[in-house]
Amino acid sequence: MEGPAPGKEVRRLDRVIIRFAGDSGDGMQLTGDRFTSETASFGNDLSTLPNFPAEIRAPAGTLPGVSSFQLHFADHDILTPGDAPNVLVAMNPAALKANIGDVPRGAEIIVNTDEFTKRAMAKVGYDVSPLQDGSLDGYRVHEVPLTTLTVEALKEFDVGRKDAGRSKNMFALGLLSWMYNRPTEQTEHFLRTKFAKKPQVAQANIAAYRAGWNFGETTEDFAVSYEVAPASSAFPPGTYRNISGNLALAYGLIAASHQSGLPLFLGSYPITPASDVLHELSRHKNFGVRTFQAEDEIAGIGAALGAAFGGALGVTTTSGPGVALKSETIGLAVSLELPLLIVDIQRGGPSTGLPTKTEQADLLQAMYGRNGEAPVPIVAPRTPADCFTAALEAARIALTYRTPVFLLSDGYLANGSEPWRIPETDELPDLSVQFAQVPNHRLDDGTETFWPYKRDPHSLARPWAVPGTPGLEHRIGGIEKQDGSGNISYDPANHDLMVRTRQAKVDGVDVPDIEADDPGGRAKTLVLGWGSTYGPVTAAVRRLRRDGQHIAQAHLRHLNPFPSNLGAVLRRYERVIVPEMNLGQLATLIRAEYLVDAHSYTQVNGMPFKAEQLATALKEASLDD
Repeated sequence: MEGPAPGKEVRRLDRVIIRFAGDSGDGMQLTGDRFTSETASFGNDLSTLPNFPAEIRAPAGTLPGVSSFQLHFADHDILTPGDAPNVLVAMNPAALKANIGDVPRGAEIIVNTDEFTKRAMAKVGYDVSPLQDGSLDGYRVHEVPLTTLTVEALKEFDVGRKDAGRSKNMFALGLLSWMYNRPTEQTEHFLRTKFAKKPQVAQANIAAYRAGWNFGETTEDFAVSYEVAPASSAFPPGTYRNISGNLALAYGLIAASHQSGLPLFLGSYPITPASDVLHELSRHKNFGVRTFQAEDEIAGIGAALGAAFGGALGVTTTSGPGVALKSETIGLAVSLELPLLIVDIQRGGPSTGLPTKTEQADLLQAMYGRNGEAPVPIVAPRTPADCFTAALEAARIALTYRTPVFLLSDGYLANGSEPWRIPETDELPDLSVQFAQVPNHRLDDGTETFWPYKRDPHSLARPWAVPGTPGLEHRIGGIEKQDGSGNISYDPANHDLMVRTRQAKVDGVDVPDIEADDPGGRAKTLVLGWGSTYGPVTAAVRRLRRDGQHIAQAHLRHLNPFPSNLGAVLRRYERVIVPEMNLGQLATLIRAEYLVDAHSYTQVNGMPFKAEQLATALKEASLDD
């Protein structure tokens, strides 16, 4: 398909935020994914925010059943999916009502008028059509009978009206692809591949997609199309692809397996929003990956820990409710001192909470959620693409120090996506492991034996002996062991030594110093973030700096142990503000560890921070003396 029709105006924009919204059966996530792929192939920087209904299948046309996908793309470096959409595509009255509050005046709204029936509007409380009562007068509204136009476009195909209407999302995608001059070949190839066994369905969807494009090109209602140039200056040279956080995390685990020379074993139980990691890893048996979908959370981590005992890179994936069930086995892994990765894709809680919404409220659970003194290192990625690097870092710590490690992602990172530069293999860290091969201790009588808790003097890691290695038979378990020999011990002094040694091992994990971004060094306020707050916090700080305000920013990847220079960095500033999607968990830790009066700014509504909201809050807090 070619560009806009002759005579139609083309306007250049530096960025656009589009939100597709409809019923959970309308294919909004697929539509958003395809538009994102088109945008990534064009070379824009981008950030996405899928928003799923919590119900598996809410009643059609109701507010709880609304599914949306927001995409922010630009010709420059961007950090968030955007605060408010410039364009809302509303497939039904529920989608309009659920999202209109986020749409600024003057924005464009494309509505599927076929769905604005009295019955559909009554479901969401519209007594009068919002298309006729003047409530949308402040917006540029495009009334498009998407269903009718799609059915008309597919009349030559042997499909009924209901089945034809299901392709209306492809019609909408074609229309938006025309409006923003997106490449189209990739989507057509995707549809042919997806429906390879149903060529009639593939051709129908492609026809709907092309009809949407042609509608934009020929109708008078869309007199303008838009062009957002590639973000060529935002990216270092390299090969890029669009990637979600869960996909990046899965690739990072595979890379860690390759770099360590260890087979990857995933013991997992499906849970939103972590299941995609299990799904992805199950496709990669050719890389020596073994995936085990267990009968429950406890069995999943038990199998992963058993695999670690057997010499594999053991991983378990879950969300907050699953961490609660896995806590005893995590404590066992602390006692056994075996490498194990616990991937927690955080979601809203407590209990079942908000399965499809995001939160950062598992930090204290990861830190302290076990009986006894059971310290575990904690690593948190900051963007979807960064999940790859964070997985490698978590594996480095686990393998080097023989310890379970928490990797704290969240639903926002897991489902969001951004461009990712594919690294060369020689850029990846060396994670190679040396297993114990020979006895390491001589008894008083001269006998050579193997002591499983004889430690490396620098890392305090114990030797890792693969079961079945001749002469290295040894005992491990959950009951306290004697230092060195590993024999069961109830001696008070020995227990005190082992508890303090395990803590010292975690405290001694080598993590990079934290750097404060403070241009000019004149800031009095430091914004300290962790995990997925990186994008909104950085965007907010940029806005404040553009307005002439001096403000510093630092971001934590390592939450246990903290970087050794963190205390010194914090004390350089008069005020420390900690934005978190919880009720102040990192701020609590900072206050306790460094006796710094850290100020919390918190949000627990299941959605990520908006940059403008954060900028306003940070400005007020930094000026409030």
